[in-house]
Amino acid sequence: MAVTSVIKYDGDNKTFIWKYPQTDFNMGSELIVRESQEAIFLYNGELLDKFGAGKHILETENMPLAKGILKLATGGRNPFIAELYFINLTEQMAIRWGTDSKISYLDPVYNFPLEIGACGEFSISVNNSAKLLIKLVGTERGFSQEQLTQSFRAILLNRVKSIIASEIITRKISVFEIDMHLSELSEAIRTQLFSDFIEYGLNLNTFMITTVVKPDEDRNYHKFKDLYFRQHTDVMEAELRQKVSLIEQETKAKQTVMEAEAIAKKRELENYTYQQEKGFEVAKTMANNDAIAQMNNVGLGLGMMMGVGSEVGKTVGAMTGEAMHSVQQPARAPEQESAPTMEKRFCMQCGKPLSSGAMFCEYCGAKIMTEDKCSNCGYVFLNDARFCPKCGTKRGE
Repeated sequence: MAVTSVIKYDGDNKTFIWKYPQTDFNMGSELIVRESQEAIFLYNGELLDKFGAGKHILETENMPLAKGILKLATGGRNPFIAELYFINLTEQMAIRWGTDSKISYLDPVYNFPLEIGACGEFSISVNNSAKLLIKLVGTERGFSQEQLTQSFRAILLNRVKSIIASEIITRKISVFEIDMHLSELSEAIRTQLFSDFIEYGLNLNTFMITTVVKPDEDRNYHKFKDLYFRQHTDVMEAELRQKVSLIEQETKAKQTVMEAEAIAKKRELENYTYQQEKGFEVAKTMANNDAIAQMNNVGLGLGMMMGVGSEVGKTVGAMTGEAMHSVQQPARAPEQESAPTMEKRFCMQCGKPLSSGAMFCEYCGAKIMTEDKCSNCGYVFLNDARFCPKCGTKRGE
């Protein structure tokens, strides 16, 4: 067999390990190792030397481990016998796996037996190339992704199933929520399988469960599935009703505040108080009461007004007095109605009745106004009320 002078490998990325077909190498030959590769020389199964990325000339100076094994002639031009392997250091990704049978266990939430399947992908990379060659490859001429999957088939099929079942039970994951926990389950499997791959010189970089096959043909599964979704639907409806109720209450409260603010603003613009407003309303109701002439009703009405306030009380008193005065007046005969009557006058300052023709009040000394009317709205006073029952203006101001 001819002695080679240039040694290299330009294979595909799915080839994990590739063995150089020749075993005799000439000292001084050129070895080319790609950026993502590593080259290893073996002699009778023992490691001679390891080369990283770059161009290397095979000579005793850069093969220190070969000095005690190789017997080279003077000048170092004679060939030597060894095995050369190129190791692909690139991370091998998207290696598929799947359970060959169903995983049987009791659902930890609903406590019914079920069977599921699982599949996904994982990725690995070389951690120790010498250990990988010795423990896994042996004398094989190469090692592909498919061969690696076959080599780890027992680990993937047996250990993965037991880990999945154990984690589901420990974490109390219902089969109806298992898809939400795939990341947690995947990381738990990767952590527990990591040492198994390290023993063969490999790093288990990722491990993913992409699909969990549910027992759709199982009647028990469908029964509990309906129960699960009905339960969650009821909870969601109750929460939605509660939120709607809260929104309605908040809206009503805001509306009440806005209405109160609007009424307060109206009072401010029209220059009257809340007490005055309530006094007007009560006075108007009492003035319109047909039974006001009855003293019991009058007394009851006045008693109810005791706590309203002095200003309101005065207003109501005036309105009540006016109503009582009109009720207690004796009925006049038709011929009397046309007779002229002397208009009764009152002091605008203190409200006391005035003597006929008086120019000053006999009680407070105030000068008598020409007209006994409210200075604000023109209401003609008919009694000694101190405040106008129509607008609430103090008499005489």
